[in-house]
Amino acid sequence: MTCIFCEIVAGRQPADIVYEDEQAVAFRDIKPQAPVHILIIPREHISGPLHVDGDNASLIGHLIAVAAQVAGQEGIAEAGYRLVTNQGRAGGQSVYHLHLHLLGGRRMGWPPG
Repeated sequence: MTCIFCEIVAGRQPADIVYEDEQAVAFRDIKPQAPVHILIIPREHISGPLHVDGDNASLIGHLIAVAAQVAGQEGIAEAGYRLVTNQGRAGGQSVYHLHLHLLGGRRMGWPPG
């Protein structure tokens, strides 16, 4: 099965990319749930949080740092933002490639679910 996020990383699928480096790519969600809704993904295919281990755990810190940088670029860092990751069907995961949702530009409710 083809992973749409791997296709974006490879440049075979279009995306509105707002950031990229040797480890990560960030792009606008095609179905935004907030005024700012950006997905931050590792270039490496990792199916989800359940598959983070000692070999790739430091990558999570990098993705969070990228999220903070992108939040600054988007002008939402000071007001605040939410980072979300989902695991499995019951957790709301629809693309099985680890990703963080950066959501901002409006007040977030609680509880989120």
